[in-house]
Amino acid sequence: MTITIDCRMIGASGVGVYLRGILPWFIKSSGRFLLVGGSALTEFLPVPPENVRVVPCAVRPFSPAELLFFPKKITEEINRTDVYFTPFFNIPAGIHIPVFTTIHDIIFPDMPELTSRIGLAARMFFFRRAFKLSKTIFTVSEFSKSRIEYYAAQYTAHTIHSAIQPFYENRETSAVQKKETIVFAGNLKKHKGLSLLLDAFFRAQKMGLPHTLIIVGTSERFRTRDNTLNMTQAGNLNSVVYAGTVSDEELAGILSTAALLVQPSFYEGFGLPPLEAMFCGTQALLSDIPVFKEIYGDFPVEFFKTGDAENLTQKLMKLLYQKEPARITLSPELKQRYTFQKTAGVILSTITAGQKNHA
Repeated sequence: MTITIDCRMIGASGVGVYLRGILPWFIKSSGRFLLVGGSALTEFLPVPPENVRVVPCAVRPFSPAELLFFPKKITEEINRTDVYFTPFFNIPAGIHIPVFTTIHDIIFPDMPELTSRIGLAARMFFFRRAFKLSKTIFTVSEFSKSRIEYYAAQYTAHTIHSAIQPFYENRETSAVQKKETIVFAGNLKKHKGLSLLLDAFFRAQKMGLPHTLIIVGTSERFRTRDNTLNMTQAGNLNSVVYAGTVSDEELAGILSTAALLVQPSFYEGFGLPPLEAMFCGTQALLSDIPVFKEIYGDFPVEFFKTGDAENLTQKLMKLLYQKEPARITLSPELKQRYTFQKTAGVILSTITAGQKNHA
């Protein structure tokens, strides 16, 4: 069996991390793969193994060209394979083989204030199209599954969690020197809650908290970016460092030396930074949204009341003020709970079983 995988977003955050996590395990399996992608794919996989063929494609996901002018030559190659797997809810026109799709979240209809009416209508078009064209829909949490099935009652989504990247798994953190830093990691979108964190952080500063806030992420290319943030001004403040986009290894280094990661999100499909922080030996303080309770309820994390800057301030002071930062050590069971080896294995077995039943 040959599986086509849409790898055009492999260089991105979020979906890109998911792709970079599952792809090596796919390739190590006994299957054959046709990978569709651009320069970021070539950078990730400069020398494809024998069971992999790469097809260059510069057509942007969610672009008019994807629906109207997707190269016929590429669709012909895709349709000669057995299955098409996409890690997001965009599916190019002209694909006639079974489609398997991962939908990470369905935030826009849940939080319509993040976009315009036209933007919401466009996204719902892509969602409904993915529902209709997909033989199987995977998602990354029970929360996302419930929201997908709310909007598409006739479809069943299969929960297969996101996971930690392999290079985090064996990091030695016991000898790392902790600094007086707090980390926020994520795209600067309104639902990520960075404005709330800044409010709470500056309140804690006035109460004597000496820490520096490091903001890792970018607002480029995101129409839902938090326009209430003046990142230039924030970057000039001594107590706030805007790191922008960093590599995975650089993020791991920042997390390892931090005293605390704060994830103040109002909405997530999974939310990976808390897991990355704990693998780096760093405590995580999270908003008590349902998906964080689901994913991290058994982990050594702290929660604060979602959207409550005063409660977040209190938790920052409780965890950090005049205290040595906690060093987190996960049990073997927790370390193995979310792995991309498991994720890729379930996806592959589901695809294989589906094709056998189809035959």
